[in-house]
Amino acid sequence: MSAAASASPSAASRPGPPLSIQARGWSFRYAGRQTWAVRDLELTVEPGERVLLAGPSGGGKSTLLTGLAGLLDAEQAGDVEGALLVGGAPPARVRDRIGLAFQDPETQLVMARAGDDVAFGLENRAVPTERIWPRVDEALALTGFPYDRDHPTGRLSGGEKQRLVLAGVVALRPDLILLDEPTANLDPDGAALVRQAVDQVVAATGATLVVVDHRVGDWLPMVDRVVVLRAGGGVLADGTPEKVFAAGHGSLAAAGVWIPGEIPAPRRTAPSRPADLLTAQAVGYTYPAAERPALADADLRLSAGEVVAVTGANGSGKSTLAMLTAGLLSPSAGEVRVSPDLSSGLFPRLAAGRRRSGERRPLHRWRAAQLVRAVGTVFQDPEHQFLTASVRAELALGPRLAGLSRGDTGQRVDELLHRLALDHLADANPFTLSGGEKRRLSVGTALASGPRVLVLDEPTFGQDRRTWGELVDLLAELRDDGHAICCVSHDRDLISVLADREVRVRSGRVIG
Repeated sequence: MSAAASASPSAASRPGPPLSIQARGWSFRYAGRQTWAVRDLELTVEPGERVLLAGPSGGGKSTLLTGLAGLLDAEQAGDVEGALLVGGAPPARVRDRIGLAFQDPETQLVMARAGDDVAFGLENRAVPTERIWPRVDEALALTGFPYDRDHPTGRLSGGEKQRLVLAGVVALRPDLILLDEPTANLDPDGAALVRQAVDQVVAATGATLVVVDHRVGDWLPMVDRVVVLRAGGGVLADGTPEKVFAAGHGSLAAAGVWIPGEIPAPRRTAPSRPADLLTAQAVGYTYPAAERPALADADLRLSAGEVVAVTGANGSGKSTLAMLTAGLLSPSAGEVRVSPDLSSGLFPRLAAGRRRSGERRPLHRWRAAQLVRAVGTVFQDPEHQFLTASVRAELALGPRLAGLSRGDTGQRVDELLHRLALDHLADANPFTLSGGEKRRLSVGTALASGPRVLVLDEPTFGQDRRTWGELVDLLAELRDDGHAICCVSHDRDLISVLADREVRVRSGRVIG
């Protein structure tokens, strides 16, 4: 489904002329926030232009796209100043001509079957039935969706969900296409396929395109213009890709914009100490009602002072392997063994001279208070692990569960707020953060209880150049302090600068 699905049923089903964009001193502040998400924006995009929108994490890019889609209601969502126009009209009036793919695909999937989800927006636009399914099939093929129309949306990986959402936008044939990090959860081949699909759709329809992506290099060949938002308001840079990156190299890097070809790299400060902490042996898992295992006969070893990257195509079983290793799924086969070094101190002795109960208990059956002190986990979707109403409370939850004192908990939370650049958001609701801020918070919650093992699913999603470098530096420090870190990732830059070993998963099996 796309954001345009709520449009008027009388809308035409064929593309119209491409839409222009005008921002005239436009500002937006979310309800309950002191600072403005976007401030004093002056911007004009001509009909049919292809624009890459860049800027720091939390700099207002997603807010601008949401406003352009006509989904910011000033009375309910926050404060508005200035004017934002699409095709010369308020965005809500032309919402039926706009397609938006949100940063989080979970928020746009509403139907149980893939084909029905893509068809949902077309049905809301009163497209004749005989035209709906050919357009659904065309959109699924263009975006490289790997299953048929009847595939359950609940069984899709994060990257597959992202492709399905994009198919919903493509099927609408909008006159303005807004894409927020459309390839963030995709493997390299899948990301290339999506960019190719976007290029083909825009070329065929002439639609105006605005795409947000922190990794700008892959999009530069297919855009006419790069607009960089400034933290705190306004535009830092605007022009052709060649002009923007030639003229403002230093200022762009300082603002957190990725410069193509540059990768901030940490240095190892201590040798690895290859003492195994967790070992998954011949583990397998079959999801309820699934016809085949998501993972079978897989081995994974996590050692102190080492970073292991788990890679593979979307839907290959990487996240399932990570959740099994973290003790969050009960294996259908095999087991996850815990070293005495990791379980030491977490389980009281039952009687003098007897083994600790935790040394015999499978990891997935540990109590939460024990598990959070041993293994910290970052889910692929950060919202799946948020439980409280503020960033500070979210970071404090794990330490309190682990039995830390109020003073120690407060000190650890303050350190993480500063280290993850979330100080100014301490009282904000986690669900109102930008995608990059949510990801940093989820990493913080995994670290807060001081576990020795970290299992991180796409930890660098949504980060600008500066916050990416700070996050990688933090993980490198933890590695050098003797932590065992498992990173499920499509981020080849992260893998190249941080990983000591790479484990590849294909079709539910570890292949190397």
